[in-house]
Parts: sequence; C-alpha cells; structure tokens
Amino acid sequence: MSEPKPLLAPLKPTVTTAQLWTPTGFVSDAWQTIADEAPLPIEGRAIVSLARWRADQAEIVSRGFNIGIAAAVADVMDPVADDIARLGVIALPFPKFSDGRSYSTARRLREAGYKGQIRATGDVLLDQLPLMLRAGFDAFEIVSAATIRSLKAAPVPAVLRVYQGAAQSPLNRLCQWPPAENKVTRKMPSCSITSPALTTLVDQR
Repeated sequence: MSEPKPLLAPLKPTVTTAQLWTPTGFVSDAWQTIADEAPLPIEGRAIVSLARWRADQAEIVSRGFNIGIAAAVADVMDPVADDIARLGVIALPFPKFSDGRSYSTARRLREAGYKGQIRATGDVLLDQLPLMLRAGFDAFEIVSAATIRSLKAAPVPAVLRVYQGAAQSPLNRLCQWPPAENKVTRKMPSCSITSPALTTLVDQR
C-alpha cells in the first residue's frame, strides 16, 4: 500500500536579495565579492576566497586596497600564516541553519585576537542571531525574507540565561553581551549599546 500524499506541499522559505544587517540595523554593503576567476579590483573593498588569498596574498597586499576573505565551511584558518590581522572582513557560511561549524570558527577567530568584522552568510535566520552575536559575529548577510521582515519590525530576541561567556568581539565588549546579572538585585542590567535593533534590557531596581 502506497503512502498517502499530503494535501498541500510544504512551504519553502522565501529567499530574496541579500541585505546586510548589523546590531545598528540594515546598512549598505561597501564590500564586493570577487570570484576566483575574476580580475582583482584597482581599488575599493574586495572579498576573495580563502584559497585565492593564500595563493595570491603577495599580489593582493601589493595592490593596497582593503581585503576580506570568504571561507568555506570546512576551511581551517591559521591566524599567523593566513595573516588574519590584515583582513577587514571574514565571511563564514551557514550552508543550512542546522550546520553549526561556523559558530566554532568565529569563536576561534575572536580568541585568536581578530578584531575585524566576522560576517555570517547563507541560511541565517532570526532565531540564530543571539547565539551568533555571542559567538563573535557582528554582521549578517540575510536572504531570508521572513528574517528581514522581522528585523525591520521588532528587536532581536535576547537570551538572558547562558552557561558560558561570549566571545570577546568588539561588539560584545561594548555591549557586554549578554549583560551580567546584578548579584545584589538579581536583575539584568541594561545593554550599553544604543541600537533600535537590539532588545533593550532595563535594570528594574
């Protein structure tokens, strides 16, 4: 006996043109992604693959423009050999929302002292953003239409109770993300960053 067919096909997530979101809101993207076979730009801000950065690093550095890299999900970066301090952006992919390897990569980069932008790309959804922020991401290339609508309509949901500290990204140092509990009042103090896109946590002493 054959399996019954569903009356309705499952809804597929609507994908739209990518928009760049940071905790200050949606911003224009000043970086352009350059394919491996494409010529390098004369000036500006360019993101190349990690493979191209490794192969053409001397030439790229000699051009003098701002450079970032896009890593593959399985890439392992060496902070010294890959000269990550020179990079303005490191883009880490999420092929699907259930693939969490880039969380670990982001945290390792922050622990190695990287202070540039770490950008999440791919299947980036609203519910992931608090954890991504804690892992060290500070920019998000979003193609999910539902996530874009939600971010324009309301703040990011905050996670107040956690089991381990956040990665020491520039954002997390500024915002103290997540905020530490006041030992006297047992309340959560306000976040020091002023952003309409982040949930405001008010000290209710």
